[in-house]
Amino acid sequence: MLRWAWRQLTSMRTALILLFLLAIAAIPGSLIPQDRVDPSAVFAFKQRHPSLAPVFERIGMFDVYSSVWFSAIYLLLFISLLGCIIPRLRLYLRSAQARPPRAPRNLSRMSAYDGWETDSTVDAEVERARALLKSQRRRVEVYPVSDREGGASTVVSAEKGYLREAGNLVFHVAVLVVLVGFAFTGLFGFKASVAIVAGEGFSNTLTQYDDFTPGARFDADGLAPFSLRVDSFHVAYKRSGEGVGTPLGFDANLSVNDHPGATPYSYDLRVNHPLDVGGTSVFLVGHGYAPVLTVRDGSGHVAFSEPVIFLPQDGSFTSFGVVKAPDARPAQLGFEGYFFPTAALGPNSTPYSAFPGPRNPVLSLVGYRGDLGLDSGLPQSVYVLDKDKLKPFTMGNGRAQPLLLREGQTVQLPGGAGSVTFSGLRTWVKLQINDQPGKVIPLVGVLAAIGGLLCSLFIRPRRTWVRVRSEDGRTVVEIAALDRASGGDPAAHVEQVAGALRPSAADSERVKERQ
Repeated sequence: MLRWAWRQLTSMRTALILLFLLAIAAIPGSLIPQDRVDPSAVFAFKQRHPSLAPVFERIGMFDVYSSVWFSAIYLLLFISLLGCIIPRLRLYLRSAQARPPRAPRNLSRMSAYDGWETDSTVDAEVERARALLKSQRRRVEVYPVSDREGGASTVVSAEKGYLREAGNLVFHVAVLVVLVGFAFTGLFGFKASVAIVAGEGFSNTLTQYDDFTPGARFDADGLAPFSLRVDSFHVAYKRSGEGVGTPLGFDANLSVNDHPGATPYSYDLRVNHPLDVGGTSVFLVGHGYAPVLTVRDGSGHVAFSEPVIFLPQDGSFTSFGVVKAPDARPAQLGFEGYFFPTAALGPNSTPYSAFPGPRNPVLSLVGYRGDLGLDSGLPQSVYVLDKDKLKPFTMGNGRAQPLLLREGQTVQLPGGAGSVTFSGLRTWVKLQINDQPGKVIPLVGVLAAIGGLLCSLFIRPRRTWVRVRSEDGRTVVEIAALDRASGGDPAAHVEQVAGALRPSAADSERVKERQ
């Protein structure tokens, strides 16, 4: 049973099935937001699909490439390819060292055949055939042959196209190299992300990241000691015509220090133009708005004053955010709501953003007071407001009272609980920071796989035989060829070889016509 299972696992059919399954298994990683790439998108997905999110969480849909089922397919494919390659490599080495095979007994039965008679000697024709086939970079062997009637002939056997199978093997080995390369970078590298408000900085330390996913063998002491500052961020949208609101370009102006004490330099970070510093790559992967909010408590003291990152929910950048003011007295204050860059009213007076740019910025917040739960010692997301011990500010009908603020506007909280000021608007950028040691390994593997695939597709293994014998005082020459792969044209090859070996038409006579 074990022997049978091993044969099934290492068969080419199983390897192809596993490769197909790996491609299918990677699809959810492209369609569903991933924790490693965009945690804010994962949070928004969970908010939109509260019943589906727990199921996806259990089966690892938010971290597909580290899930058990994806890793199982990955490892099985690796083992299957290894089991396919080793026996085939042994057979290839044996065939590559073997002599070209002897000719079939009756060459005239082959589909690609030609023959003629000549006055030249057998030895001369054999030497001419051997030299011609050798010049075509074929492996050549000369065999003396005796037929059943006691006649003697000499066969020049040539073979070409060994690189076809070599290309096939290179392709499979290259796939293994790619798998090993990705595993190596995953073990010793890391993937992380951080959201930085324009005008603020970042140092490459663990505590500065919003999320950090290290490889199993990653050493935090190996972090490159660089720092950067987002000086400004610019985004351009199409403002009129068809496709209005479509983003046209993004770029963030950075000031970068390669290491402490180094002279800072400027870098224009754009999509698909990452910053490479100390072996670490910094990518621009997202952006959004950060309204600057000032919260005063009932005593008039400033309990909170800083830009707050709001997470985009759609293409028009309607964004959701949370504000927590634990220093407010006598009760802590919290707010959650939406930011509309270009506020407009839809059907039933439903607010929405009509344009992703900040043409008419409006904040809609719902305020709460009570205990934010920050003193419990349990970690909280900055994008989630724990309302278990909070009470909303309500209107006369008992419903939560929304607070609408335009830029520069202050709204007083009910009951003298304080005030909220929308004092300004800034932007933030999402940076993905990766360290992928050995990333050249998958690149080399992919290039080798392409080269091997081209060899296996365009190189045609072909065997050619030239038989020369003496008959009734004349020398008879026969040529035949056989393609070991379908789709070739051995007849054209036979015609080419015959044209080079056959004497002029006046001095020769075809065997076919003679018969």
